[in-house]
Amino acid sequence: MRLCETCVDALGAQGGALTVAAGPDERVAVSTSGAFEDLEPLQEILGEGPVHQAMAEDQLVVMRIDGVVDEYPVFSQLAGSVGAEVTLYAVPMRAGGSVVGVLSLYVTDAHSRGAKDLQILADITGAYLLANAEFFDWSERALLHRAAGMVIAQLGIRAEDAFAVIRANAFLRSTSLRSVAEDVLERRLTFSLD
Repeated sequence: MRLCETCVDALGAQGGALTVAAGPDERVAVSTSGAFEDLEPLQEILGEGPVHQAMAEDQLVVMRIDGVVDEYPVFSQLAGSVGAEVTLYAVPMRAGGSVVGVLSLYVTDAHSRGAKDLQILADITGAYLLANAEFFDWSERALLHRAAGMVIAQLGIRAEDAFAVIRANAFLRSTSLRSVAEDVLERRLTFSLD
């Protein structure tokens, strides 16, 4: 979290997040508190947004949060509820020649950020995170994996589909992935083919 806050302060942003790739289609994110903190989990739940695009395409993605964007229509519509005119910069963090995550910055002023400065900070942050991965708290990912295993057993589906079921349930209930995973593991939420 301190690293995330340092990046936000260094670039004069009003909020931000660090999203680290934890495996294929899996991410661990931390966000600064405030008006934008729910936007990173929203992208994870929906499976769409600038962070996904920046990570997949290894390029800077800049999005104005003020209308529907064709590339991610649901995210852009829901993100518009933050109320302010905001520009989201999603910058791939690279280390060892690979994208290891994305630095997201939420900026409410009209000042444009230089792509070179953003990329340098993102790459330094990515290298630091990769070198210090043992300090991450992976317990939430483990919780989600255990819940996905239960969904696989209940429905007889592939792992990717089980994660999609959990994400869809979180979206429908307007809650977090963690909350759905806990409900599945505590058997408050079960799935069947009926």
